[in-house]
Amino acid sequence: MRTLYPFHGGVHPADHKSESAQLGIAVAPLPQRLVVSLFQHRGSPAKPVVTIGEQVLKGQRIGAAEGMISSSVHAPSSGRITAIELHPAPHHSGLPDLSITLETDGEERWIERQPMDYCAIDPSGLRQHLQDMGVVGLGGAAFPSHVKLNANHLETLVINAAECEPYITCDDMLMRERAAEVVQGIMIAQHAMGARNVLIGIEDNKPLAIASMQAACQGTGMEVVVVPTLYPSGSTKQLIKLLTGKEVPSGGLPTQIGVQCFNVATAYSMHRVANHGEPVISRLVTLTGNVEEARNYEVLIGTPIGELVKLARPKADTTGYIMGGPMMGLPLTDLSVPVVKATNCIIATSKALFPPLPRAMPCIRCTRCAAACPADLQPQELFWFAKSKNFEKAQEYKLFDCIECGCCSYVCPSHIPLVQFYRFAKSEISAQEKDRKAADLARERHEFREFRQEREKLEKAARHAAKAAEAAARAAKTSEGGGDADVDAAAAAKKAAIQAAIERAKAKKAAVKPQNVDDLPPEAQAKIDEIDERRAQAKETAEQTVTAQNTDEGQSA
Repeated sequence: MRTLYPFHGGVHPADHKSESAQLGIAVAPLPQRLVVSLFQHRGSPAKPVVTIGEQVLKGQRIGAAEGMISSSVHAPSSGRITAIELHPAPHHSGLPDLSITLETDGEERWIERQPMDYCAIDPSGLRQHLQDMGVVGLGGAAFPSHVKLNANHLETLVINAAECEPYITCDDMLMRERAAEVVQGIMIAQHAMGARNVLIGIEDNKPLAIASMQAACQGTGMEVVVVPTLYPSGSTKQLIKLLTGKEVPSGGLPTQIGVQCFNVATAYSMHRVANHGEPVISRLVTLTGNVEEARNYEVLIGTPIGELVKLARPKADTTGYIMGGPMMGLPLTDLSVPVVKATNCIIATSKALFPPLPRAMPCIRCTRCAAACPADLQPQELFWFAKSKNFEKAQEYKLFDCIECGCCSYVCPSHIPLVQFYRFAKSEISAQEKDRKAADLARERHEFREFRQEREKLEKAARHAAKAAEAAARAAKTSEGGGDADVDAAAAAKKAAIQAAIERAKAKKAAVKPQNVDDLPPEAQAKIDEIDERRAQAKETAEQTVTAQNTDEGQSA
């Protein structure tokens, strides 16, 4: 029996999983309209490759990946493209995504599907194929899977089947009913990375899924590891620590410790791509909460959530909906948003299931949040830094190691929405970093323009000086019958003129006194000094290049 290595903290919320695990997986009906977001993954959005009015087939690519960290999107059914426009999308920013609207024709006409022998092609070709077929993480992060498969010869491949968040059972039902296909997908990931060991982590509240996976893994060398039910054991870093005892470094990646992690549903999608030639156009979604019939459905990507929830027959006292789980999920304010690749669960809420939170009270510094934090952070300190907008201090306390699991908010006796403060701080820091980079780029462009203008002046002066020196040399040679010494004198005169012009420019630049730099804090002065040093080095390099070029011209003359 494998030794487990418990992570710090964690909580035990009521799981509410049995309600949606009583019935088998059903197929959601084909909607009349599908809205396919071009930004269903981390990185860059896909670029539309179809036009309005175009007829498309089921599985046809309608959005191409743009860059390395991106993924393609495909038509979930056959029909006609009716719009390519911004449409409400389910993510925390609340911003719309560029989306493609497809009017389905009900015929479900497929593209020609071509299964592949993944063992017969090199790993780079397999990764490209997975990107083209739209494979991303289906556990919620939606990170393009081909990027994660780029690591070679890892020690351990971890398959995340913990599904630790309450209410969600789509992975549980997937393993119960399609375990053999899941194992086929795991083999593809193992082949692509050359991983020696495969560990499949499943929480002990899924006995039927555990039995199915153990049977499917017979003779494969894969190990099904049963872990205690504890939220958030399904978080990547926490599951890796739990199964291997290795800790992902702060700000680092699992590959730095020889491990990679994929969700069990992502592995299943790899199987559908490789062995059936089907792109990612559907996924399992749990419909649960305040409904008459909780169940898991196979749902086409792009299905409007407002239509989907009707299948579960929400009760009359339903107050709203959450996409995802109650701990990390996104409250939905617009049911016209579509199902995306990261949509694993829709929860209908009610006052009985989700009582309104009491008004937040001041922090009493009880440190319960620190005891519960699975990342072993100091949530109360991060709260103060975020609230006071002391973002540098928040980063010192490893704000970006926060996985936003909600354990701190869950145990807080003052009912402070701590995670909201951390998200605010992260977004502000990211925005400031983006603005800083934009300002640096604008400054560099301005300085280069000034340098280019100065360089042109120097080159013009050098050309005039060179012409004058050459004329003088020719005159001297004509009158005195001089030889090579006259040519050398002309080159020396040209070089001296260039150097004199450069020195004048340097003196002029040095005479300009920086403004608004008195009484600066040491940190700000250090940043200014660093920028000035980089600027001086760049200018010196450029000047040396110009001088060398003109010297070569003088010598060749």
